[in-house]
Amino acid sequence: MGRKTKITKEMILEAAYELLDEAGIGAVAIKSIAQKLDCSTQPISWQFGSMTELKKELLKYAGGRLYAALPGKMEGHNALKAFFISGVYYITNACDHPKVFRFVNVDDPMETIGEEFRGEGTIFSEQFNKYAVEQLCAAYPIDPEKIVETVRNAVIYTHGLAVMMIWDHFRMPKKKACRMTFDMGVTLLKEIGIEDLGFKFEDAYNDICGIN
Repeated sequence: MGRKTKITKEMILEAAYELLDEAGIGAVAIKSIAQKLDCSTQPISWQFGSMTELKKELLKYAGGRLYAALPGKMEGHNALKAFFISGVYYITNACDHPKVFRFVNVDDPMETIGEEFRGEGTIFSEQFNKYAVEQLCAAYPIDPEKIVETVRNAVIYTHGLAVMMIWDHFRMPKKKACRMTFDMGVTLLKEIGIEDLGFKFEDAYNDICGIN
């Protein structure tokens, strides 16, 4: 007989992520993960103890999968390009991985990790937003409070549009949704005196983010 494959924590989380991406959090269960890995439920229960604990880990894992590439996408670009990259990236996540996006950004995290979530921030305090504020403040002699407000309003608009994109009856072409968040960003920046971006939407959509 050949040696049995050791079922690792990473393998379990990857299988759970695939189920989540394919069919939503309702499809993620110890039995369905075991079937996907072609193993018994024992190694899964041994690694996580319960479905509650597995979902806590999956929330972190799925968030990492969604956003791990973002810092690299933003690196090396000026403040404005980085600002728009973050918005386009967010929209494309909602379009390309709607069920994962919903679990990470829309579903109530209190249902998954409970009290552990309190005090860890919200969508308005994600690192890429802090980065955008810091870079814009460094690049432009504008009241920092106005920049904070502009970035916050862009996030609110982008998040709302992204949420609409996860539902089939609201969905529009991905490029159109990205264009909408881009145009709103342009409008918000003009209100605080930033009018010359130095690049066009197509740059942000194709050349910068490499999205087809």
